Amino acid sequence: MSGRCLGLSVWLSCLLAVIPLHGLATDSCKHLTATGNPEYPPYLWRDPHNPEQLIGANADLLKEVAKDLGLVVDVVYVGPWSRAQEEVSSGRIDMLAGYFRTQARELLTDFISPPFLFNSSVVWVRKGEGFAYSDWSDLKGRRGGTLVNNSHGQAFDDYARAQLHLEAVPSATQAFQKLLFRRSDYVIFEQYPGMALARTLGKEKELEVLEPPVSSEGLYLALSHKSGCNQPALREQLARKMRELVAGPLPEQLVAENLERWQRQQAGK
Repeated sequence: MSGRCLGLSVWLSCLLAVIPLHGLATDSCKHLTATGNPEYPPYLWRDPHNPEQLIGANADLLKEVAKDLGLVVDVVYVGPWSRAQEEVSSGRIDMLAGYFRTQARELLTDFISPPFLFNSSVVWVRKGEGFAYSDWSDLKGRRGGTLVNNSHGQAFDDYARAQLHLEAVPSATQAFQKLLFRRSDYVIFEQYPGMALARTLGKEKELEVLEPPVSSEGLYLALSHKSGCNQPALREQLARKMRELVAGPLPEQLVAENLERWQRQQAGK
């Protein structure tokens, strides 16, 4: 082989090695679907004008990432939180827009680091019927509620399985209703979404939060192992863009903006 041909061959090999990091993943899979917990304002909730879509801070951030990468991501409603996770695990939906990281979930999805937001899980009780609480052990012997397939961090999940009585139901609405009907003593749920749900139910004056939080966990984008779009180059692109965004104020700005957005929607009902 001539030196000229050898040089061309080396140049083409280098070019092909670079393409996946800058275009191949987006060229081969430009349109993705995402979903998440539909009872999660200001992070995610159903669009009242288009109930088959989810809106909120997580959706806005994901679309910002997608736009910069030349992708289109539809954030769709597929059912309650447990169903949303099943749809992603099966690969019928490509990713979850907001997922706490656990060992079990890593078997089914690839988490895009770093997390884009942190969220506190707290103990919800009936107003005026709280109990002495300073750490997880104070929940022993009481009837608790949570969501099917929900997580509040690996450490708390492990402790709860071994030490606590937590009944899992499909939706946060059901968990709060069981609490209000005295069928449970407390509910473990995230703070902002819980405040929003209490207001939606018209029960904000009947519920309160015990301090301190059970946990504070990072929210991640998570790609299904079975998604045809889950490619190393795409994961690298998403992670690079996420690092850029979390270094600035945008994630927290989107939470504040969507809290106001959700409140306006509630006021207009």
